[in-house]
Amino acid sequence: MTRIAAVHGALAPHRHTQSEITDMVASTCLPEGADRRVLDRLHRSAKVGSRHMTLPLERYGELDGFGSSNDVFIAAATDLGARAVRDALHAARLSAADVDLLIFTSVTGIATPSIDARLAGRLGMRPDVKRLPLFGLGCAGGASGLARMHDYLLGRPGHVAVLLSVELCSLTFQRDDASMANLVATGLFGDGAAAVVACGADRPADTDGPMIVDTRSHLYPDTGRVMGWDIRNSGFQVVLDPQVPDVVRRYLGDDVEGFLGDHGLKPKDVTAWVCHPGGPKVLQAVTETLDLPDAALDMTWRHLADVGNLSSSSVLHVLRDTLAERRPPPGTPGVLLAMGPGFACELVLLRW
Repeated sequence: MTRIAAVHGALAPHRHTQSEITDMVASTCLPEGADRRVLDRLHRSAKVGSRHMTLPLERYGELDGFGSSNDVFIAAATDLGARAVRDALHAARLSAADVDLLIFTSVTGIATPSIDARLAGRLGMRPDVKRLPLFGLGCAGGASGLARMHDYLLGRPGHVAVLLSVELCSLTFQRDDASMANLVATGLFGDGAAAVVACGADRPADTDGPMIVDTRSHLYPDTGRVMGWDIRNSGFQVVLDPQVPDVVRRYLGDDVEGFLGDHGLKPKDVTAWVCHPGGPKVLQAVTETLDLPDAALDMTWRHLADVGNLSSSSVLHVLRDTLAERRPPPGTPGVLLAMGPGFACELVLLRW
């Protein structure tokens, strides 16, 4: 099995309270003189206390299109990603030259050469390092990236792999867009990164991190417009259907029970749930559908309040916090889960 050797999270440099961000959104997204009561209500209901942003708040009004936003993404994602990978490798007691595969996932910017290519030489990775850039997985990208890393290490058990997620969601906020989807997104998403270092079964890891036992993906039918982007001249315009919690209730319970059942397990056997913070209504749907104890998603709720939803990076931050602060009993099962555009669910079975 694959062993997770280290998980490290990094946050964008500018931290602001939710009310400060709401004021910025009001000035950039709403028509002059518009009633902002709906915006205020949506941002309060997100249950987010503060978030980290790539730029100072006053700079967002200066972004004049997709090109300028994406230029900021490339520069900032490279810097933040380098910091996350360096710190994760240090925690794993490995060097950049030890890395055989670098996976990069993001849904908030594009780059060719990709961010992983820009980082390889900067970090000192070998010229023959394998790279796998992933785009379009959205909030599921962290879980999916872990799954694809596990697939690779099953075939290359002597190798070391790194997964890097960088999501600079604030750069996708749409100016002059007072749609409900944009207002909800501007109240929920923040900027951050996370890196995971993992070793194959034949590569001893100098850590006691959890093992990846198995993974599962489920792409749900007729849900293509539930979540995603519409690509405009102004950049990534969010698609966010209010039916997301209903989709979770319809499918997630059977997915999780079937996945665990294949390993002779039931949800009550799971000692820690590492869940992506999709938003309050989504988390309530997850809790109800899986019949979880009230405190089962405490780490996820806290992450949402502290930094908001970091898209694919969030579930990796929750994994880091679980390992650092509430490590489950050794040998017990855990489930890491996230959902994203497709609409799809990604499940990872862990052994602590």
